[in-house]
Amino acid sequence: MWAVHAACTSDGRLVLWAEDSDLPARVPGRAPRGPVAHPFAVPGETLRDALPGEQGKVDTVRLRLPSFASAPVPSPELVRDPLTAGPAPRGKLRLREWLVPAVSCGPAAAALDEVPPGCRLGASAHFLREVAELAEQVVSRGRVLPALVFESGHPTARWRPALSGAEAVRFAGLREAMPPAFRCEGGRSPAEVLRTALDVLVDGIVRSRISEIDLPRGRSTAAAWVRALAREPRFDAGPQAARELARLVDEWRASGTRESPLRTCFRLHAPEGDDEDWRLEFLLQAADDPSVLVPAQEVWRAESRVLQRWVQQPEELLLAHLGRASRVFPGLDAALLVPHPTELWLDTAGAHDFLTHATLLDQAGFGVLLPSWWGSTPQLGLKLSAGSTGTAGVVTKESGIGMDAVVDYRWDLALGNEELTESELAELAAAKVPLVRLRGRWTRIDRKRLAAGLAFLEKSRTGRMTAGEVLLHSGLHGRAHGEDGQPPMPVVEVSARGWLGDLLSGQVDQHLEPVQPPEDFTAELRLYQRRGLAWLAFLDRLGLGACLADDMGLGKTVQLLALEALSRAEGARGPTLLVCPMSVVGNWQREAARFAPSLQVHVHHGGGRLGGEDLLEAVGAYDLVITTYPLVVRDAEVLREVRWERVVLDEAQNIKNSASRQAKAVRELSARQRIVLTGTPVENRLAELWSIMDFINPGVLGSLSTFRARFAVPVERDGDTEAAARLRRITSPFVLRRVKTDPAIISDLPDKIEMKQLCNLTAEQASLYQAVVDDMLARIADSEGMERRGLVLATMSKLKQVCNHPAQLLGDGSPLPGRSGKLARLEEILESVLAEGDKALCFTQFAEFGGMLVPHLSARFDTEVLFLHGGTPKKARDAMVQRFQETDGPSIFLLSLKAGGTGLTLTAANHVIHLDRWWNPAVEDQATDRAFRIGQRRDVQVRKLTCIGTLEEKIDRMIEDKKALAQLVVGSGENWLTELSTSQLRELMTLEPEAVGE
Repeated sequence: MWAVHAACTSDGRLVLWAEDSDLPARVPGRAPRGPVAHPFAVPGETLRDALPGEQGKVDTVRLRLPSFASAPVPSPELVRDPLTAGPAPRGKLRLREWLVPAVSCGPAAAALDEVPPGCRLGASAHFLREVAELAEQVVSRGRVLPALVFESGHPTARWRPALSGAEAVRFAGLREAMPPAFRCEGGRSPAEVLRTALDVLVDGIVRSRISEIDLPRGRSTAAAWVRALAREPRFDAGPQAARELARLVDEWRASGTRESPLRTCFRLHAPEGDDEDWRLEFLLQAADDPSVLVPAQEVWRAESRVLQRWVQQPEELLLAHLGRASRVFPGLDAALLVPHPTELWLDTAGAHDFLTHATLLDQAGFGVLLPSWWGSTPQLGLKLSAGSTGTAGVVTKESGIGMDAVVDYRWDLALGNEELTESELAELAAAKVPLVRLRGRWTRIDRKRLAAGLAFLEKSRTGRMTAGEVLLHSGLHGRAHGEDGQPPMPVVEVSARGWLGDLLSGQVDQHLEPVQPPEDFTAELRLYQRRGLAWLAFLDRLGLGACLADDMGLGKTVQLLALEALSRAEGARGPTLLVCPMSVVGNWQREAARFAPSLQVHVHHGGGRLGGEDLLEAVGAYDLVITTYPLVVRDAEVLREVRWERVVLDEAQNIKNSASRQAKAVRELSARQRIVLTGTPVENRLAELWSIMDFINPGVLGSLSTFRARFAVPVERDGDTEAAARLRRITSPFVLRRVKTDPAIISDLPDKIEMKQLCNLTAEQASLYQAVVDDMLARIADSEGMERRGLVLATMSKLKQVCNHPAQLLGDGSPLPGRSGKLARLEEILESVLAEGDKALCFTQFAEFGGMLVPHLSARFDTEVLFLHGGTPKKARDAMVQRFQETDGPSIFLLSLKAGGTGLTLTAANHVIHLDRWWNPAVEDQATDRAFRIGQRRDVQVRKLTCIGTLEEKIDRMIEDKKALAQLVVGSGENWLTELSTSQLRELMTLEPEAVGE
């Protein structure tokens, strides 16, 4: 595994370098006297080839790094195999210079949008990414100016940032947050280093954008400089002419961008009581600490010393700034008519004029403080009220209550969620200024929108529409274009009575009539699961899609199976298609057989699966057809021809990228209803939620581009809470989300939830598994006694290693990704655990397997992974436990079963994962009790990973069948297996066809 770092050199270069966990961490011999090669740095050419995109040249840089006498200290992001890393270097820490191979990087590479597999970004690389974001923001907003500088005595054209306003504040924040590693080359201050890095990135970004423009062809020094701004930075010019041009450029830059520790700030005060006038207050604000504000009155007090530590003549600074600001907002001219301006009084029209210029003033580098209500002005829109009959829990497909039911409606104008009266509408229509005081508070009214809304009400205030149209109005489709009788403005609220109102309220599960699964459904549903079933059944009868987004471990599988059993009991005829990851196909197959034995289940996967007409003829005989995401893509043509009763997507984060082939394939399937199951409806971006919603109810959130403009950008970039609330209002009828921390859920859950996670083998695992079994069967016939018992135990161990990962059996140090079904399932579980902010204990009886997992999981989730094994010293063991128990400590703790199965208190974890089975319930329970013990305040979810069709599942089944005798039968681990006959061993170890995934 690599840890990638960044640094800014004294000669103005940005470089990337990396540490390799596979290289030795120590340098033999005595401490080096001078700089020597970094012992575990990645070779420059290797790093350049691994990084995406075009990279710069490879060079060696001298970096001062924390070091012991014989080696640098590995960065915290570098994770080594704890079993092979050897003892850590000791001694006194000091800064020592090392020669490090590095790759120069430009703006595109500095963004670090793609990280090579098996890499973690160090703190300095994350910092470089933030600096690149600031550079992109500065250039996009046009905050750049050309400059003429001398580099090594040569005239050079450069683009430089002109920081002001928000960019200046962000620069100050980055300066304070700079990690030492970013400036480990040279002894410069953080401000100098950050300025250099930003200059380099801004110059590169601007050049990439203007490289194709036409340039002047003259021979003058100025023309050569202009050409150099878009081409090669250095240009030829006489020394005297170049110096004179540089002086003129500097004066020109200074005239518009005098960088000052203070900037002028404007604060607008709204009228109070019956007053009519607004007050615009002038202040001086510290550029690097916006909380420091000095009123203009202080500027004009001769005896005031408050500003002396910033500038010598604050009066001149204030007047100069007001003069520049008046070019942006001409209304300030009136303030300059007095000798000592401190404020400006405005009428309502003037205040509105200032508010509309506020953004321009901010962009020009001035501070602007506005009334809190300005940024959250309620939106003028239409309110739709509709009426329906019936109760949510008694909707039936034949009752006429559904998407096509006709309901009465009424349109009204509303400001936010407050409906406007006729007299208020008349008052607003008569107002001459968009800024009005309504119900005791100031607000802004879009006069064109008001006129359009009033005209719309005159034509179609009341009438009738379908329930489906009401639902569409609650989403983006409510914002129509004023054509064909549609509203010409946003719909700010949709309300209804009856079952339709329950659906729109987002609280359907609280009002539903109870629904009982059929008698042959064997699971006992908990209260919240029965509510989930009623909610699913309600939406099913309306033909609406649903997203069941319960937390991991709350039983989404059993709720869906209950719905299937209920649908079949009520006469549903078409088959349901269930799409899931290969790692959980076996789970679904066995859970269906266990809880809904009446369901006819067919697994569509493998080389011998049905296809074409054979599949079309066969699916009609089944209730539930289970397949995988890759096969939906591969067999899309035939699967599209089936009219499915229902299409269900398990682990729906697999379609979070709406442009992926599998997301497109599932959207093309034909079904009466669509359901997704996921514990993480949104992992990284809101576009993932759009993809899920567009699958279950196509069009409910509009197009992806519209969704981004209305929701994703405002919420993700600007933290717009109003947009987030609108999005919740639109999606809540179709999303049921319960979390383990809900009081209603906690009181209903057991203290410990145990579940088996069934996994498939990859083709490589299956091949190795069969080879191990064949070798044992060939040798066991000629052995007996202790030799036979030893052979059986060795084979058992090898087969468990194969089930874990081929690399564990082979011991060849080969890469881990994509080769183990069990590892794939572990990654899926940990992804959900981390997304929920939880912590997990992962137990394995093989310390070497844990050592392999540490660097892999660290890189996979870009997080620290603790590992406790038999060779961990007591001091380090205690430190690990203490760090894990801390709130902000690591979230993943790997433990070897023998070393960590007893004697530890790890109640910070509420997930326990047994990676391989000990086949002794007492031993496994002891390990689980590291988390499930006194001090644990949350319910503990225990998962036992078991490979389908292998000895793991077969032995587990034998133990389940003999639960009453389990302690006697398996009390000594696997020793009891050595007494089985050869035929019993053959049956136990034979690999079943269903074991192999795709």
